[in-house]
Amino acid sequence: MLFLSQRFWYRSIWRVTANWRTVWLRVAVRLVYIVLLLLIIGCAIDQFRMGRHARLIPRDNLIEIFAGLWLTSALLSYVAVKVVRVIDRVWASVRSAARRNSAPAPVKVNATPPERRTPPAAELLPDPSRRYFFRTASALAGAAPFLSVMYGFAAERLDYHLRRVDIPTANLPPALDGMKIVQLSDIHLSGYMSRADVRRAVEMANAEGADLAVVTGDFITSAADPLADCVEEISQLRAPLGIFGCNGNHEIYARAEDAAQLLFAQAGMKLLRHENAQLAFRGARFNLLGVDYQRERTPGGHRLQMLPDLAPLVRRDMPNILLSHNPNTFNRAAELGIELSLAGHTHGGQIQVEILDHRLSPARFITDYIAGAYFRPMTMPAANLRALKDANYSASNDAPTASHAQPALSVLYVNRGLGTVGAPVRLGVPPEITLITLRRA
Repeated sequence: MLFLSQRFWYRSIWRVTANWRTVWLRVAVRLVYIVLLLLIIGCAIDQFRMGRHARLIPRDNLIEIFAGLWLTSALLSYVAVKVVRVIDRVWASVRSAARRNSAPAPVKVNATPPERRTPPAAELLPDPSRRYFFRTASALAGAAPFLSVMYGFAAERLDYHLRRVDIPTANLPPALDGMKIVQLSDIHLSGYMSRADVRRAVEMANAEGADLAVVTGDFITSAADPLADCVEEISQLRAPLGIFGCNGNHEIYARAEDAAQLLFAQAGMKLLRHENAQLAFRGARFNLLGVDYQRERTPGGHRLQMLPDLAPLVRRDMPNILLSHNPNTFNRAAELGIELSLAGHTHGGQIQVEILDHRLSPARFITDYIAGAYFRPMTMPAANLRALKDANYSASNDAPTASHAQPALSVLYVNRGLGTVGAPVRLGVPPEITLITLRRA
């Protein structure tokens, strides 16, 4: 689609400039377009390689921003124009078929064959009103994505929204009812996200006075991005129970998982990597778990089990809260009896369009859990229950029963994230800071 969209605009520019009488102006415009296109291709290659090798284009420059805006708007505009043209052709075919069906049948005369009638010129030409309408619609369809993308870059991308949500949590002790957790996710400190932007989000989070602060992965986008700067800004979060986090997929791409863990520790925070921490609030305890980004398939395409070997870390004598960047771990988390999962990764689709009460989001291609809260029954297999008994109650007679091991519902909350990837644009999905208040189910 990216190739077809660029081919479309390449041919369009060549067609328009071919009518220009000034040769030098025509050549200059075409050369500028070719140079910009080469730079855009270089930036796109850098994005796909995630900065693991030497960059073709230096980072943090206007070309990088322009490349993301152009690729996105050109693609959306190409699709919109093609949709209008398809509608035009369908409409023309329907009208033509309708005219043929409504035409009177010729009268058959046996004496002499009827003379061949030449149709009037008006019947040979397309309807001028229809042609004008669809030409105008094509122009508007081509221009609208460019205007929308510019709005998404200049306005909505930096329009941080604080979402306050109450989460009904199974097995929640009365003392934990009302505990507040502030969640940030998908910061992506890069050329599109400055330290000042992150600092503004941290200040908004601190103003809510949360008891616990968590950050669910993707601190940076590529290896060339300043991970230390991002962690330093995150360390300014304020919460009595501390600041915890987990790695995302971009930490894997940047090979920065160990570096992130070290920087978190140096700043007095804790990055949970397939481990847990038991915390106390108003005398009641809960179990906070965290995992690195969970891959769903091997490079060869074989499906992997999500959250492997996590069962021994899950507690049955206290509520469990899981930090997992990938929301697709939710099904497995519910099987393990984890009451609450906090995730990110999707950016809410980053661009979302609502048509006839249906929300269309690119994130639908990678997950069923796009943004917000989701609920799933806890269906803990017997093998997991035995593992939990052995891990948590080996020296206790108070072993969990089936009714205790299978609370009604497990909950997932997917944060829409702060930053962007690919195109520095958000449309219909503003950046999110989440304040979660735990409530007894």
